[in-house]
Amino acid sequence: MTKAKGEKDARTEPFEKSLAALEELVRELEAGDKSLEESLALFEKGVSLSKDLTARLEDAKTKVEALSVEGGRLSKKPFAPRED
Repeated sequence: MTKAKGEKDARTEPFEKSLAALEELVRELEAGDKSLEESLALFEKGVSLSKDLTARLEDAKTKVEALSVEGGRLSKKPFAPRED
C-alpha cells in the first residue's frame, strides 16, 4: 500500500500517537456518518495502523528481558508475562 502525499510513515510516529490515531479512526467509523467510500478508506487505514502497532508490540516484546537471581548471580532470561 502506498502512502498518500504528505502522509507520515506510521513507524516514524511514537507508538502512543499511532494508537491515538487508530482510536480516532474507530470513533469516526462508529459515528456512521461517512459514505461507503470514506468508510472503506478509513477502515483500510485502520487495518494498516493496527498491523503496524501489533508488529511494534511484538518487536518490543522480544526486546524485553527480565532479570532474575539464580544462585546469587544475575542472569537474563526472556520476558514471560505472568498468567494470573
